[in-house]
Amino acid sequence: MPNFDLNQTAVAEIHHQTTQYRTIVACLCAEWCDVCKIYRPKFEELAHLHPEALFLWIDVEDQAALVGDFEIDNFPTVLIQQEDVVTFFGTMQPETAQLHRILQSQQTQQLDELRQYANSGEQQRAWQVEANLRARMAQHTLF
Repeated sequence: MPNFDLNQTAVAEIHHQTTQYRTIVACLCAEWCDVCKIYRPKFEELAHLHPEALFLWIDVEDQAALVGDFEIDNFPTVLIQQEDVVTFFGTMQPETAQLHRILQSQQTQQLDELRQYANSGEQQRAWQVEANLRARMAQHTLF
């Protein structure tokens, strides 16, 4: 079960890991956020239940070059990406039950179904451009 703290692991190494997994689950947080501190152990426990996914913990202040322009309204903000499709990007309650259900549901869907959902609304289409973590990491490692 890969579970990386982007602040302690080089972006290039994690970008390489992203090629090994269909699913990326990233929690965007801040070190000063008390809610994030409470959520992190739960997020790590969920990672153990989903060994098929790459779980990332990203501090938005430490990794501002990578995710600084993501629209984050509150913490924790979770990003789920299946291959090149961003399937979820938003704030969640600091519990993992909802995230667990989303991951279980997406595991049963084909990539073309997820792409259809990704193009179903303005918000989902915006995620594909603004919150594509794989694309950002690839570009980030070029510098």
